[in-house]
Amino acid sequence: MTDVRDGSATTAPPGMEEVRYDDKTVRLFVLATLLWGIVGMLVGVVIALQLVWPAANLGEYLTFGRLRPVHTNAVIFAFAGNAIFAAVYYSTQRLVKARMASDLLSKLHFWGWQGIIAAAAITLPLGMTQTKEYAELEWPIALAIAVVWVIFAINFFWTLKIRREKHLYVALWFYIATIVTVAILHIVNNLVIPVGLFKSYSIYAGVHDAMIQWWYGHNAVAFVLTTPFLGLMYYFLPKAANRPIFSYKLSIAHFWSLVFIYIWAGPHHLHYTSLPEWASTMGMVFSVMLWMPSWGGMINGLFTLRGAWDKVRRDPVLKFFVVGITFYGMATFEGPMMSIKIVNSLSHFTDWTIAHVHSAALGWNGFMTFGMIYWLVPRLWKTKLWSTKLANAHFWLAMIGILLYIVAMYSAGITQGLMWRAFDEEGRLMYTFMETVTAIMPMYWVRVVGGSIYLISVLVAAYNIYQTIRQSRRENDDLPDPVALVPIPTWRDDDRAEDGTVATVEKKKHDGGQANIDDILFAIQDKIKHGVHRLLEGWALVFTILTTIAVLIGSVISIVPLLTMPGQVPEIESVQPYTPLELEGRDIYIAEGCHVCHSQMVRPMVDEIERYGEYSKPGEDVYEYPFLWGSKRTGPDLARVGGKYNHEWHAQHFLDPELTSPGTIMPAYPWLFEKELDLSRTSRKLAAMQTLGVPYTDEEVENAAELAQAQAAQVAQELGIQNADFAGLDNKQVIALIAYMQRLGIDIQQDQGDR
Repeated sequence: MTDVRDGSATTAPPGMEEVRYDDKTVRLFVLATLLWGIVGMLVGVVIALQLVWPAANLGEYLTFGRLRPVHTNAVIFAFAGNAIFAAVYYSTQRLVKARMASDLLSKLHFWGWQGIIAAAAITLPLGMTQTKEYAELEWPIALAIAVVWVIFAINFFWTLKIRREKHLYVALWFYIATIVTVAILHIVNNLVIPVGLFKSYSIYAGVHDAMIQWWYGHNAVAFVLTTPFLGLMYYFLPKAANRPIFSYKLSIAHFWSLVFIYIWAGPHHLHYTSLPEWASTMGMVFSVMLWMPSWGGMINGLFTLRGAWDKVRRDPVLKFFVVGITFYGMATFEGPMMSIKIVNSLSHFTDWTIAHVHSAALGWNGFMTFGMIYWLVPRLWKTKLWSTKLANAHFWLAMIGILLYIVAMYSAGITQGLMWRAFDEEGRLMYTFMETVTAIMPMYWVRVVGGSIYLISVLVAAYNIYQTIRQSRRENDDLPDPVALVPIPTWRDDDRAEDGTVATVEKKKHDGGQANIDDILFAIQDKIKHGVHRLLEGWALVFTILTTIAVLIGSVISIVPLLTMPGQVPEIESVQPYTPLELEGRDIYIAEGCHVCHSQMVRPMVDEIERYGEYSKPGEDVYEYPFLWGSKRTGPDLARVGGKYNHEWHAQHFLDPELTSPGTIMPAYPWLFEKELDLSRTSRKLAAMQTLGVPYTDEEVENAAELAQAQAAQVAQELGIQNADFAGLDNKQVIALIAYMQRLGIDIQQDQGDR
């Protein structure tokens, strides 16, 4: 067994050597996890409140549209991200019996990641966003993420290089898959053309952009919120239960099938959209296949606790782990089910999806994180947990909170889906969109209560950890790096020393003889006597390469045909680029986060065509950089809103939504009538679009600001005629936004008319 000491001077016996583990970095990541967890969940409660009480939208920078990506980024990359790094840094050192290769890289990783999170918390409320789900951060921050991730990867793989334990334990497999795949996903999805310090345009448009985004978005869930937490489970669950993992063979099947299959499943987020049918069907098939390996992991986790259920009842750490793994099983059954097209036709754009992602994020990721923290903190700070009763109180509060939350959102989501598609006896839509919003308001209040209780449970945990650290400071003068006595490795010096057969083959070669076929076969057989995979676990580089290949196969086959095969996005002659003013209006729409609540994708279903108009075509979006199809309809779809209302209606809607839509939960946007329309970058924006293939002429690029001013004057004049109270808004942001609203769907309507 490894002898871990308190850092005092030791003398290693023959054949052993000392290893000093770096626990300071782990402690920092644990504290950051708690801090950002509180921030992320507090913002979550605020935006939940904003959906039932619009007055909670406190000004330009604190609206739902701007805070919602703050919440998702804080929970995923700040809370869960720091938890992942704490798990990786702690477990990797113990599993490979080596200190992390570079203390400097560890520090750069920690502080770099916190800087990125802080930058996100500043820029997103300011409206600096790429709009893409889980990839909203603008290009300088996205570049910083890539740099910090490379620092992390170098430190991790360098540590594997200097490891003293030859074989890589299963947790390390999942860490390898995470590091490699996240790098690929992040780089491909964040290829943009900058037009300013915090403004850029994706190099992909429309259907292509949607496919790339959900290849990234689904697999960000897979390789940020799933694979590293499975690595966490495989290390910390056996430690906490003091039992070996249930099945080594099941671990192998779980890892390779999950890594290979997951990457194909992204298109299931785009059922019934403009995406080609073959792509969404492929996504559905592989999503259904995901159920088996996912449940293999759940079974491996839960069966590890066989015979230890009495300990589970007493130990809050194991309580958190058991519930977390159970939520993993629930979410990984529900995900494949929701990918089936007929189910997705009901669930997509509704709060059912919100319930699903929160059962995973708060249940699976949240409970696993807190289980790990309660196990780690006493060991990191060399003291007992301050209060087991508070840990149990945290557990039950979190359980009550999450159950209230997800039950309310399941009810809201199914209610929405059924009301949207309901027809009366005369074949007319039974409900207006506003009636569907009003119907689910009680469920939204329950969500506020459930989310608040979960937040309170996190505050209870933070207080317990704070008191534990205070207790440690009273008991310990210092927290030196722990020292482990480990055997001096011999396998790196001469891998053949313990392999007599291989040594015989090499000796024959050395003596000038020729090893016969039997010698070679015996050598190979001896190498794989414990299985091919056991042999592979000793080759970190080969293992990493094979993992990368497994990920790339699905990625290439999913994406390349759509990007390269002709006919995937048929052209529509009437579709033209946005005018300079409309492009500026679109950027204002993006900055305000309107895409968070409104989709721009009419699906080919009778109720949607009846409610919104002609279904969306692939060729409509060829100039949409980035695409704005949306993933949630808190408000109605806007793909065909152009020309539906006059300018005055839109102006009233932005100034006081209650006047145009009684009962709405949309906040007011009075600053749009006060802020100047900035046209200083309009020419650069058109030039970037021209580079991407949008057919702007050089003259249009050069005179973009003047063209925008001319159209703004025309729109403002028409608005002033319709309502004199709105006169004189020529150079205000609201004019550009109205111009954009009035353009939506017009091109395709013209095409229909031409026919």
